[in-house]
Amino acid sequence: MRKLWAAGVLAGALLLAGCGDPGAGGEAPERLPKAPGAERAGRTPSAPPPSATSTTRKRIAAKPQPTVLYLGDSLAMENQDVLGAHLKDRLGARYRSAPYSGTTLCDYLEGTGKDSLVPDADKAAALIRAERPDYVVLQFWGNAWGYTPCMDGITYDKAPGKYFDRYAADAQALTRQIDAAAGAGRTRVVWVLQGPDAITPDRVRRVNALYQARARASGDLVADAGKAVAPASARYSWAEKLPCTSYEAKHPAYCTEPGRNLTALHRAKDYLHFCLAPTTAKSRPCPVRSPGIRRMASVITEAVASDLR
Repeated sequence: MRKLWAAGVLAGALLLAGCGDPGAGGEAPERLPKAPGAERAGRTPSAPPPSATSTTRKRIAAKPQPTVLYLGDSLAMENQDVLGAHLKDRLGARYRSAPYSGTTLCDYLEGTGKDSLVPDADKAAALIRAERPDYVVLQFWGNAWGYTPCMDGITYDKAPGKYFDRYAADAQALTRQIDAAAGAGRTRVVWVLQGPDAITPDRVRRVNALYQARARASGDLVADAGKAVAPASARYSWAEKLPCTSYEAKHPAYCTEPGRNLTALHRAKDYLHFCLAPTTAKSRPCPVRSPGIRRMASVITEAVASDLR
């Protein structure tokens, strides 16, 4: 098991060098627009999707138009354009994203100073004060390798108890800072549950449990995006490919092996990320259509939509 963990840490470190530590509901078409407030990296253009139908436009006009802020690590970095497209198409949302690869919760806390990978202007509370969002979506894999300085070297493999205690404390502190920044105009937090961890399945199960407990304690929301990228009968079993959903079967770009009714969620040897394009030295929004990203974006959008009903 130690050999397997060591291999996982090595693989994770290699992936972090490219894209950092990471990380189906509605049928809205996917677009890849530019996302304001995030890193600007070179992007490969993708084929434009069909425009919204008149039915979609009527739905947008009939529903509230929330403001949504999206923060997180490299999973959020690669997901940000797709999530923005879903929120805008389905809810007419105003949207801003400010993810940073390799981060964890403490990076978005004010007061971390030089020990944070997130600049002061993009801390959660600073962005809440500036944007006054109705919802802030938090998507963090749960940095387990000590990649970010603000974790003070606490890692899952060396001190799992300290790791979970620190993670729970940071979740509580981040919620308090968000609440204080929002003031009377309460911003609801959407905690995104993560998909299976290929190396240590119980780690992500416990991280998700922390998110769920924090949401209950603060009256916030949970979006189980991780369930959409896990086998139907095994929520915490990792899989590189899964059966195509009905949407994917109807849209060949999302069903990568239609003859077998399977679609790829990960690239071979990259068990962390869901972008089907290779990772790069400079992290970026995913430049290609990727089924796993679309699945997660759909679930997150549905969580916001359900709260608005």
